[in-house]
Amino acid sequence: MTQDQLPDDASLTTQGYSDHHGAGRILLLACGALAREILDLKRRNGWDHMELTCLPAILHVHPERITQAVEEAVAKHRDQYDKVYVVYADCGTGGLLQKACEEIGVEMIKGPHCYSFFEGNQVFENRGEDETTAFYLTDFLARQFDAFVWKPLGLDRHPELREMYFGNYTKLVYQAQTDDAVLTERAKECADRMGLAFERRFTGYGDLQSTLSDWASRPL
Repeated sequence: MTQDQLPDDASLTTQGYSDHHGAGRILLLACGALAREILDLKRRNGWDHMELTCLPAILHVHPERITQAVEEAVAKHRDQYDKVYVVYADCGTGGLLQKACEEIGVEMIKGPHCYSFFEGNQVFENRGEDETTAFYLTDFLARQFDAFVWKPLGLDRHPELREMYFGNYTKLVYQAQTDDAVLTERAKECADRMGLAFERRFTGYGDLQSTLSDWASRPL
């Protein structure tokens, strides 16, 4: 899949994505914010036995809706596959998604959120209190900053609220999945808009890559 064939961010945000046809043996049920990364890993590793369907990434603005949406998607598709894996971390569900996945018998990626598993869950945990005043962006969120941060908080209409929302943060940490100068500059602009210091960390795909590699190699 070439860059031109990748799903666009607006569609991933509001509609999700699907390349599943029931022809593969494994279905990855993921957040739309992870679609490009998963598709790149599938292409590079030749994981043709894995298919992908993504729920709209904008669900993260309403994390209370994620668990039910995942349950319904698993129920809809699981009869077509030998195995279904959920590529969501906890994502603000307060443990409800993990509980639901255990009850319906599907495995999900480990971690409290994608910022953790992109950096590596153990590395992120070890940072501990040093990160309590950090605001994170991934590649996807750098591209979709307005849709996920600025507009939901009403800052497009009331920029004077910036200090109220971000006054307790000290820095914006851009976790770069790709080495992209344009995205880095965009993330810097986000930090400037928020009034925060900027830090860039090249994380690559972190535990997302190792987890998918493990799932892809398991016997069915």
